[in-house]
Amino acid sequence: MIASGGLSHFVVDEEFDRAGLAALKRKDENALFSIAESLLQSGNSEFKNWIAVAGAVADKPFEMNLIDYLPCYRSEAGTGCAMGFALWQ
Repeated sequence: MIASGGLSHFVVDEEFDRAGLAALKRKDENALFSIAESLLQSGNSEFKNWIAVAGAVADKPFEMNLIDYLPCYRSEAGTGCAMGFALWQ
């Protein structure tokens, strides 16, 4: 199973992204379910796709391998889009 794409959007939030990716790697359902819906709005809603992949492999012996995480800043104000690439195998 492969996932790629958006994490935090419009304003890059590396702490949010790294915490979410770490929860995915640990298969930490409680951490994923505890993310406030208000944090998963607008562009950040793409993180829900990552959670769906985690659910699809939850009962499999796959481990997540984070291939890359790129916080792509467009301005000094922190605007931009963070991107991630991972493989579950």
